[in-house]
Amino acid sequence: MSTLDRVDLELLSALSEDPRTTVVALAERLGLSRNTIQARMARLEQTGVFLSYERSFSPEVLGFPLQAFINIGLRQTELPRITAELARIPEVLQVHGLSGSIDLLARVACRDARHLFDTDARILSIEGVERTETSLAMGEVIPYRVAGLIGLARREP
Repeated sequence: MSTLDRVDLELLSALSEDPRTTVVALAERLGLSRNTIQARMARLEQTGVFLSYERSFSPEVLGFPLQAFINIGLRQTELPRITAELARIPEVLQVHGLSGSIDLLARVACRDARHLFDTDARILSIEGVERTETSLAMGEVIPYRVAGLIGLARREP
């Protein structure tokens, strides 16, 4: 990934504040041409700066109000296959690889406690998964954010 300059950071800051803003509005805000903004956005996209263009929404509106985090312990040699199998479980929203005693952390969405129990059982039935531990998400207290990091990056030499 390339180094971000001051203009890149300003552009990311503006997008962080208003992800739906237009190229024209960004150009006006930053005092740059529309072509410059489009070229920088293309470069940022090509270098992997943008994670996703998928619109985020609550699983609750789809009938899955119960969210949980499942710690997964597994045989390390089986990681690629287990990851592929987890990706086929629709209730699994996200999975992170971790260091320490837990290998993977899966975020899941379910209809109710029974559905969560069944989802956990499906994860446990994957060959190579040795154990799971489930924690219910009681609520999101700090949503995903990067604005603070953009501020820190602006201050670094």
